[in-house]
Amino acid sequence: MKEALFYKKLDENRVQCQACNHYCQIAPGNRGICAVRENQDGKLYSLVYGKIVAKNVDPVEKKPLFHFLPGTKSLSIATVGCNFRCLYCQNADIAQMPKENNLFHEGNVPGIDMTPEDVVNEALLARTPSIAYTYSEPTIFIEFALETMKLARKKKLKNIWVTNGYTSKEVLKEVIPYLDAANIDLKGFTEEFYNKICGAKLKPVLETIKAIKRGGVWLEITTLVVPGQNDTREHFLGIAKFIAEELGKETPWHISKFFPTYKLKDLPPTPPSSLVEAREAGVEAGLKYIYLGNVAFPEYETTFCPKCGTKMVLRSGYEIIRHDKNGKCAKCGQDLNLVLK
Repeated sequence: MKEALFYKKLDENRVQCQACNHYCQIAPGNRGICAVRENQDGKLYSLVYGKIVAKNVDPVEKKPLFHFLPGTKSLSIATVGCNFRCLYCQNADIAQMPKENNLFHEGNVPGIDMTPEDVVNEALLARTPSIAYTYSEPTIFIEFALETMKLARKKKLKNIWVTNGYTSKEVLKEVIPYLDAANIDLKGFTEEFYNKICGAKLKPVLETIKAIKRGGVWLEITTLVVPGQNDTREHFLGIAKFIAEELGKETPWHISKFFPTYKLKDLPPTPPSSLVEAREAGVEAGLKYIYLGNVAFPEYETTFCPKCGTKMVLRSGYEIIRHDKNGKCAKCGQDLNLVLK
């Protein structure tokens, strides 16, 4: 447990958490929406500081990041907790656990004890060029994440966030100078979808995405296509045009297949036709790099030269089968927008 970095004291010992765009006002003894930040006698504390519940060495492609240090591994960490309540949460066992598990409410915080120094040293020992803050939501364990990121930068390690994009402007100001790459979930393109499915709002996500892009961070976008929820042409075109116009046509868009899970087990998996329709919207918007995820079609994981169409980076699952490490098309010399170091 550690006192939070981002909060404001209010009257009657209440506090306003400033970690994310919920800006929860929390009375003494209560917690915010994420359920891992608690007001104790007028001070806000992170209950998950140093409690690492998931830790793996993953291919960076699993984040997914296809254009950032391709073919490398990333030490990936998380604590429990999330500031969203997505009905299709794929990591609900850790992300939603603090809201649903009575043991957590009794003060039993799961995870192994680690310091930021431990995480950085483990990355160095594993010889991974990066650390990824992922699986749940890095914003809710920002105190631990930020300390780790600063140490990682000193050791010439890259920092990656996989995030829902609900990070507050106060946190972004501190994080962006130490952030090298991010994959942000742009889950839909209507306020109705975000409110109903995620328990959040769309506009702050869009503002976060633009702020991270302005900060010079390498950015990739992911959208999970959920049948009957965000699978309309309007959703697809809205997201594709936002990426093209606000982020740049070189920004990769990952379109992923949904499988029934958590509280949406009654829905069918995403049909291939919906994924193809989303991809066509990306092509219409002029996006250079569009990938389909959770499908066994290597063709849709391939990086094609946006100028001549040559297959340049071939992938199978999370493995790189072939890629030219100079970042240029071998046929025409076109820049492939790869961050190689």
